[in-house]
Amino acid sequence: MPERLLVRKQEDFHYPIVFQQNFEKLAQEILDLKKDSARICIVTDSHVAPLYLEQVKEALLKTGMTVSSYVLPAGEANKNLEQIQGIYEHLIQNHFDRKDMLAALGGGVTGDMTGFAAATYLRGIDFIQIPTTLLSQVDSSIGGKTGVDFKQYKNMVGAFHQPLLVYMNVSTLKTLPEEEFSSGMGEVLKHGLIRDKEYSQWITRHRREILAREEEACKEMIYRSCVIKKNVVEQDPTEKGERALLNMGHTIGHAVEKLKDFSLLHGQCVAIGCAASVYLSWKKGWISKEEYGEIKEQLQAFALPVKVQGLGKEEVLKTTKSDKKMAGGQIRFILLRAWGDAVIDTTLTDEELLEGIQSILTEEKA
Repeated sequence: MPERLLVRKQEDFHYPIVFQQNFEKLAQEILDLKKDSARICIVTDSHVAPLYLEQVKEALLKTGMTVSSYVLPAGEANKNLEQIQGIYEHLIQNHFDRKDMLAALGGGVTGDMTGFAAATYLRGIDFIQIPTTLLSQVDSSIGGKTGVDFKQYKNMVGAFHQPLLVYMNVSTLKTLPEEEFSSGMGEVLKHGLIRDKEYSQWITRHRREILAREEEACKEMIYRSCVIKKNVVEQDPTEKGERALLNMGHTIGHAVEKLKDFSLLHGQCVAIGCAASVYLSWKKGWISKEEYGEIKEQLQAFALPVKVQGLGKEEVLKTTKSDKKMAGGQIRFILLRAWGDAVIDTTLTDEELLEGIQSILTEEKA
């Protein structure tokens, strides 16, 4: 299996995704970018810092740059503009200029926030991604989406800002809590649903090795997911069309995430949203009842939920309509025309959406 992929934005711009088992080649990968940077700031969070911050600092010092770090409080609840101000203050106090860069070390929240800080500090400086969670390795570190939440509205403030490099030390998965690993599988399984049924079947065949986090199986899984995401992103870097397919499960998922006050992880909410999408795909006659059942079983086989308690269908529908994925007042919903062939559907009525939402609720809210 190759150790790198190139993600192209335009003919004159691309960046590598590098797959390694340690941080030993990180400095050389940065030097190969041939950037005239004097300083680099590692932005990480309070969970990841004790595990990997010193290792990454040691690796980055080999670039000859001055290395500093800024530690964010961990968790989605801290993904806000107030925390971004702390990054700005650190950069100003350490005299960062437009030639310098940031390094996002951690999961999706850290990557989104670091990228947004890089996109907006001095009207834009460079950054690299060093993702340490499964979800960030297969999804959020690739494609240049950055942002923060605003008053519990997911990623409502953000910018497209491509990284210069995505460096994946796949061995970091060994320290990932079980629930976080399972959450990442929500995005992995989504990739198979939207683009590659054979990949979905490969995941099922290798379930034991994946759950045991065996090195070769995980590396191949991450690589294949990255291929799917990069191909979609290259066709539509700023989400004007096809890239929206990557949002399968996210419209209802984001509503559930918000209404449950972020007590569920992002990938868990995506899985619940995907279950609603495949239900509606079955009701349209696009996939069979057997496929609908098989997809739900696959999600559950990786400890992902397909239902949620304590919400009412009307409040979920109302919340979906405040999602940033609305277009002209119409929800752009991602359905499966076939397993491995996702489409953007803007024709669903409120009645159909309510039926889809009902399929993932275990009880009505009184």
